[in-house]
Amino acid sequence: MQTTVVQIGNSRGIRLNKMLLEKYQIGDKVELILEKDHIILKPVSKPRQGWEQAFKEMHENGDDQLLIDDVFEDETWD
Repeated sequence: MQTTVVQIGNSRGIRLNKMLLEKYQIGDKVELILEKDHIILKPVSKPRQGWEQAFKEMHENGDDQLLIDDVFEDETWD
C-alpha cells in the first residue's frame, strides 16, 4: 500500500484511512518502532483492558477462589 506524505504544520505526516484504523484498532496514539530500514506503527496496547468486567463475571460465577493458600502451613512468623 502506498500513501502520500502530507504537510502538517511545520511537520509532515501520513493519513491512515478509516479501514486501517478500525482493522488494527488504532485510537489516538500509536507505538512507533524503528527497526533496521523500517518504520513500524503499532496500536498502543492496553493489556489490562476489560479486566474489571472479567473479574466481576468471575465473582458472579464463583470462580474467584484462590488456587493456592494465602499462607503456607510450614511458614513461621518469628
